[in-house]
Amino acid sequence: MYLVKTPAIIQKLFPNFHWRVPGEQKAIYLTFDDGPIPEVTPWVLEQLQAYQAQATFFSVGENAQRYPDLLRNILAAGHSLGNHSMHHLDGWATENLPYFHDVRHCAETIKSTLFRPPYGRLRPRQAQFLQRHYEIVMWDVLSGDFDPHLAPDACLRNVIRKARHGSNVVFHDSLKAKEKLEFVLPQVLSYYANEGYQFKALTPELLRRERPLNPLPQLRTA
Repeated sequence: MYLVKTPAIIQKLFPNFHWRVPGEQKAIYLTFDDGPIPEVTPWVLEQLQAYQAQATFFSVGENAQRYPDLLRNILAAGHSLGNHSMHHLDGWATENLPYFHDVRHCAETIKSTLFRPPYGRLRPRQAQFLQRHYEIVMWDVLSGDFDPHLAPDACLRNVIRKARHGSNVVFHDSLKAKEKLEFVLPQVLSYYANEGYQFKALTPELLRRERPLNPLPQLRTA
């Protein structure tokens, strides 16, 4: 089970996590997790190029090492890169020290201080440590393209009904999501372009400017 739209109360409880980009400008921030892979990522880049859209790719370090040319193509097209851990680790199921090493390894591989935890799962102590070194990027809208039980048109509705200016929307450039992504992404790009939106990439500078650092709430540690 997952929430398509992250409730405002959750976003307020964790002010140091970047959920969306506030502001008046009509902009959508498309993000793609789990790649890069040759079966999906080049197609995503083609779709984005057709709309002069910028996006952010939260890459798994193993894939980045395996396909360095795809990583270079992402950057050459004007997109930004983020860290999705080296081995797609679940923070809730991983001890702190191995988790930190895995995240750092990926950061060194892709040269980015943006970090999105796989599954959005972090232990409180992990969050407290990592926020000192990275911009922790969550999401405002989850497309559900990874969900094998979700029909492609339902995935499209998840985005169209929930994403508004400043929304940080999650897609996946993965084999699991490929069929739904090929249905949804062109329509999302067309819909928001026709509505006058721009598609922008997340950067550390943008996030630091939009969300100054606040102390994390005191949470029970796991």
